[in-house]
Amino acid sequence: MSGRRARGPLQRVQRRSRELQAQVEALQAESAAPARGQREALWQRCVQLKKLVEENTNVLHDLKKADEPAPVGNYNQRKEEEEKLLLKLSQQLQKLVLVLNQDNVTTSCVTEEEHWKDPQTEDENEKADESKDEESSEEEDSEETVDDDEGKLLDDPDVKECVAIGNFNAQQEGDLTFTKGEILLIHDKKADGWWVAENSKGERGLIPRTYLAIPDEDDESEEQSEEHIEVVDETADGTEIKKRTDSHWSAVRRVITENDTVEVLATIGAVPAGFRLSALFQLLEEGNQFRASYFLQPELTPSQLAFKDLVWNSEKNTIYPRPTRISLIVTLCSCKTIPLPGTSIQVLSRHVRLCLFDGNRVLSNIHTVRATWLPKNAQTWTFSPKVTGILPSLLDGDCFVRSNSLSSDIGVLFELGITYIRNATGERGELSCGWAFLKLFTSNGMPVPSKMYELPLSGGTPYERGVEVDPSMSRRGGGVFHQLLTVKKQPVLVVKLRSLSAESEDILNLLPETLIGSMCYIHLLIFYRQILGDALLKDRISTQSTDLICSPVLATFPQLMDQPDLMDALRSAWADRERTLKRSEKRDREFLKSLFVLVYHDSVFPLLHSTFLPDYKWAEEESEASRWKAIANFLKRSRENDGALEYLLSSENTHKAFDISELAYDFLGEVRKNNPGA
Repeated sequence: MSGRRARGPLQRVQRRSRELQAQVEALQAESAAPARGQREALWQRCVQLKKLVEENTNVLHDLKKADEPAPVGNYNQRKEEEEKLLLKLSQQLQKLVLVLNQDNVTTSCVTEEEHWKDPQTEDENEKADESKDEESSEEEDSEETVDDDEGKLLDDPDVKECVAIGNFNAQQEGDLTFTKGEILLIHDKKADGWWVAENSKGERGLIPRTYLAIPDEDDESEEQSEEHIEVVDETADGTEIKKRTDSHWSAVRRVITENDTVEVLATIGAVPAGFRLSALFQLLEEGNQFRASYFLQPELTPSQLAFKDLVWNSEKNTIYPRPTRISLIVTLCSCKTIPLPGTSIQVLSRHVRLCLFDGNRVLSNIHTVRATWLPKNAQTWTFSPKVTGILPSLLDGDCFVRSNSLSSDIGVLFELGITYIRNATGERGELSCGWAFLKLFTSNGMPVPSKMYELPLSGGTPYERGVEVDPSMSRRGGGVFHQLLTVKKQPVLVVKLRSLSAESEDILNLLPETLIGSMCYIHLLIFYRQILGDALLKDRISTQSTDLICSPVLATFPQLMDQPDLMDALRSAWADRERTLKRSEKRDREFLKSLFVLVYHDSVFPLLHSTFLPDYKWAEEESEASRWKAIANFLKRSRENDGALEYLLSSENTHKAFDISELAYDFLGEVRKNNPGA
């Protein structure tokens, strides 16, 4: 009886890797020129295949030489080579996911497609249509007629082959590089001027329409292209390339593909190879979609005829509490053994950005907590467990987390970051020092237990897998003792998940359904929500009325969420006033709301429009100090003069030009019509 020798664990992983490699290659070939209607299926296959690669990578990480049934030569080297192969497959799939996701969203989601369109582009398209109608009824100069006819032919859906009239280099992930004279097959003619094309090698990507012409047998197109190129600026016909504005994914692509700065810093030894551009910082810079000020606004129902998370309780004369699927407190405790940057860069801020994440998309606002550290032990970051008194809210490690998302994969994404400045060039930037993900539900749908979690940090971005924060550490030696030391020295984030008491839960339920913020100013958010409920639900003339609402608090309060020092000013002013209240006054909800409005008017409202207060700039010590000095002086003066009226009327003080938006709350312009976290 001839028996076959059983395969060892490493050999089984290797065989599985080869199977996955073949599937990735097949998927890449199919994705190069997918049939109509197949993009979504390909995207789903890509996501599933990426999970299988990650599962095989996890199995590989857990392997030990002692588990092998027979001795294996060069075990560590083989395991390392296998890890490199799986990492390569994961990166290939990640890039493919980005391209297919864009194609899928563009073709299947009409609302997002409308959001991506540039209004200027639409106006130009309308003008182009009008010019075509006029040209059909009027005679034009022969040269213009030729150009217009060519433009019509180019936009004709039946014209699939075009010739490049200039060189084009890919600007971001998903673009297709081509050279002058190259014949390109057009698959999709998008309205924004970026078309999906394929070259002779079968490579697909996005290209700008302005670089294309109709192929001509007598080479007239080549002569025309020569004329065009002589006068070009950025494109083949001098027209500015329209920047694609596909929110969220454009920032992700930029982080993954534009790592020149990080590579330079890593080359000179300024940062470890696992550092990246900060993905969450890029999202914050794109606009207000991931800012707390956006999520603080009320959300409309799908019909847009009522508010989804703001409902009036006529019996209690206040808003209804809104219980949510996720309502908890996350406490940042510490970050340990975080690699130190080199001496060629100066660190301006160490911080953690956190948000709700499902492995694919950010589902909430992005909240930032600044860390403190000692110069003698800069590898350890700490956070304030509870901010009271004059401590800034930016240091508050106690964060409330709320969401009604039904995603089974939802969790909290933590990204450790540094804001730095290069000593040699003065260049500022924001880098990720690693990230961690804490899933909030188990595989059977139960909430994870409330306890302390020590989360190992991964390098790269949340869209990459298998990247170490500092790969050089694991390459130093290979003994068992060294491996134990290496595990002990790996960077970790320590957080505590806390369940809510009945009282805390009642308070949190008055907030929007999706929001992350600091526990130290939650009482101020409650006042804002109650005043918002009064204005939109109780005091409005009718539910059909869309008139502007005169309320400085409603018009400006969300701005404080993006300027934490002003939120601290309001917190300080309210604490001073609250200490003077009688016990009966503290129980009177209507009295407290009216008093809060007065405190707001006497504290932060004048500061928002004062010329003496410098603009808020992140991680600029001089700016932060001058702002707080101006804030402290104003609050002192307001207390001494029993309000801000003297300051407002004084000829010594100047204010920015008045704008109606300082007083008028336009809820139709502010409400969230489509929640990214839904």
